[in-house]
Amino acid sequence: MSLKAAVVGSGIAGIASALRLKAKGYEVHVFEQNDYTGGKLHSFRRGDFRFDYGPSLFTMPQLVDELFDLFDKNPKDYFTYSKKKNICNYFWEDGQQFQVNADKSTFVEDASNTFNEPKQNLENYLKSTEEKYNLTSRLFLEKSLHKFGTYLSSDTLKAILNLGKLHLNQSLDDVNKAYFKHPKLIQLFNRFATYNGSSPYKTPGIMSMIPHLEMNYGAFVPTHGMHDISQSLTQLAKDEGIHFHLNQKVDEILYKNSQVQGLKFEDRLENFDTIVCNMDVYSAYNSLLKQVKPPKKTLDQERSSSALIFYWGVDRVYEELDLHNILFTKDYEKEFDHLFNKKYFTDDPTVYINITSKDVKEDAPEGSENWFVMVNAPTNCGQNWKEQTTFIREHVIAKINHCLGTKIEDHIRVEHIETPESIEAATASFQGSLYGTSSNNKFAAFLRHPNFSSNIKNLYFCGGSVHPGGGIPLCLLSAKIVSDLVPKA
Repeated sequence: MSLKAAVVGSGIAGIASALRLKAKGYEVHVFEQNDYTGGKLHSFRRGDFRFDYGPSLFTMPQLVDELFDLFDKNPKDYFTYSKKKNICNYFWEDGQQFQVNADKSTFVEDASNTFNEPKQNLENYLKSTEEKYNLTSRLFLEKSLHKFGTYLSSDTLKAILNLGKLHLNQSLDDVNKAYFKHPKLIQLFNRFATYNGSSPYKTPGIMSMIPHLEMNYGAFVPTHGMHDISQSLTQLAKDEGIHFHLNQKVDEILYKNSQVQGLKFEDRLENFDTIVCNMDVYSAYNSLLKQVKPPKKTLDQERSSSALIFYWGVDRVYEELDLHNILFTKDYEKEFDHLFNKKYFTDDPTVYINITSKDVKEDAPEGSENWFVMVNAPTNCGQNWKEQTTFIREHVIAKINHCLGTKIEDHIRVEHIETPESIEAATASFQGSLYGTSSNNKFAAFLRHPNFSSNIKNLYFCGGSVHPGGGIPLCLLSAKIVSDLVPKA
């Protein structure tokens, strides 16, 4: 009889973990309290418009493809995507615009001309981001930082010998200012701190490796929208005999003599040999692991930022916009001070607009667009979100109108809103944080919860709230780390 494994939660990391455990010979059951799989990576409709609920950036698609390869399946039979020629469009209130081309040499040429920055500075910066990634990816992203054996490798020695190049004692903003003079170019590269819900004025300079992921691998768009990532993997899992239990809330993870025993539901107990928890780790200790002493130092870490999102069905087409668009604030430092210190919005937010109908035509009626309009938000600490939403909506509309020379309020035909409070309720992410804990200090990677329990044998953790972090690529890597830790069935 094969060993049984349970995965609690069907976010992208949970589905990936289920597939990897199946490939190792386990009988796998996935338990999901919602009536859909994918976690934040799902979609919904409002009228004639389809919207992706959560993550909007897709990079490193090879991490998805390799899950199909595990079962000798052609990924294209399940899931297709295309690479974007332009990664992102940037707008400033003084009227300046800049488009980031996916080709690095073209980007360097364009940025040099636009911001009057020497090409050599740009080339040196991109080279340093690649160097940081190559020095640390195998150590920080692909292995458990909490296993002694991880440090007995040439990768660790190489990273230690090159500590100076990692800029651990400088902020991302400090690093960017050392390379560039133009404040807009500094702001453009500071934005990458938001990819893990952190502040560029606090997160260490090692985070300057994040642009490498986007500029080296590129930005991609799934043929049928972002939710197709999770749905195609769900279909693969079903085809391989993985059992999904939707609308099934797990009450407790059971253990005996420091060994996983099984799961407790409303009406029964079920034994499992291995359990992988894909729930936000803070919420998991408060609900599923009540009898386990929580790792206080880990759970007390500062949370990442959250989001306030307006989903708008717009009845016209904006040619100057593409899939990814950023409308910058005039005072970036003030914005992050409000997010992490004051815990409410500034009156001049940076606005992100994602429009999948630029590439996925069926997402909006002809002559219309589906806008995912997001501003970085503080975590849910009991703020009056109705009041905050009214306040920020007014300023978001004002910024869009100023930067695009429009009157967007006259073109909104459909609207849905998500706040940090509603995100927390829907996803069980503590305080509505999008990436678990922030990376606002140089020890953040080591303070993230490990991918295994040190108290309970055969209990593992995956997803954005544990090592190596949030975002689709890191969530998929967390599943890979779990798979490496779990013995074959």
